[in-house]
Amino acid sequence: MDMSSREIRMPLDEVVAMLRDLNEFVVSLDRLGSRQASGTADEYTVGKFVADWDVARRLARARRIISVALDAQLNEDDNAEIDALCDRGRFYGTDDATGPH
Repeated sequence: MDMSSREIRMPLDEVVAMLRDLNEFVVSLDRLGSRQASGTADEYTVGKFVADWDVARRLARARRIISVALDAQLNEDDNAEIDALCDRGRFYGTDDATGPH
């Protein structure tokens, strides 16, 4: 499947909500990284941010919104190909994802 020329439509309010969440995460994680570099934050601080800001649930919601749009607009074979590509990602806690690349 040639993905470079394909487009998927999603409701604007859901896209804006995802962008807001992603912006909060990126800016906050950047700030936490700067604090870690200066010695004013540690791994506990990052973990507390992830828990307190409900990062996992909010990211799962974004993934669901995108998945629903893909499922509705692509055929079964295309969706299966995308699922296979996503399954090749790096996942924390697996042997091949022990550190940054």
